[in-house]
Amino acid sequence: MEETLMQLTGMPLALIGYGLAAIGGGVGVGLAANGATQAIARQPEMYGRIFTIFIMGAAMAEALALIGLLFVFMSL
Repeated sequence: MEETLMQLTGMPLALIGYGLAAIGGGVGVGLAANGATQAIARQPEMYGRIFTIFIMGAAMAEALALIGLLFVFMSL
């Protein structure tokens, strides 16, 4: 058990961390797209406002994934 933990230091551990950060960003954008699609289906006249909010939310979710990538490079 200790040998396995010793092998998970440095680059492999950083890559696992970034993989988790990328999954989180993907889930966040997916949920935002789901909500935006349902909102537009309910009120098509609000398309412009809903789309703008969706783009802002997707950008924030992807920014978190990029911050995860930054932490990977900082940990090396």
